[in-house]
Amino acid sequence: MPRPDRIHYHRRSRVLEVQFGAERFELPAELLRVYSPSAEVRGHSPEERRLQTGKKHVQITGIEAVGNYAIRLTFDDGHDSGIYAWEFLHDLGAGQDRYWQDYLTELKAANASRLPAIPVGQWNPRA
Repeated sequence: MPRPDRIHYHRRSRVLEVQFGAERFELPAELLRVYSPSAEVRGHSPEERRLQTGKKHVQITGIEAVGNYAIRLTFDDGHDSGIYAWEFLHDLGAGQDRYWQDYLTELKAANASRLPAIPVGQWNPRA
């Protein structure tokens, strides 16, 4: 898999733009976070994969090159252990619609939400 020609994070829209030649993908930070290739998220087998919830507003706070084959992303929720290889980023971009649908289906089956949980007594509608 060739190295991307361009990687750019758009903070306002929370989208990582990754371009491989003529192919350009816009990967939302939420999608990158919930499909992190880290053992913390994926486990060591498909059965160990942990559904990530409450990540709708997650932001990428750091992007670091890992050799010539990947990047490490740091998220504002503290997650920083995923190494995103070029092949993985390309697959995520090319299959983005399917990945989103699978994620939404898993959330629904688990009666979970993309929205972060707000502890009782912490929400102030006037703030």
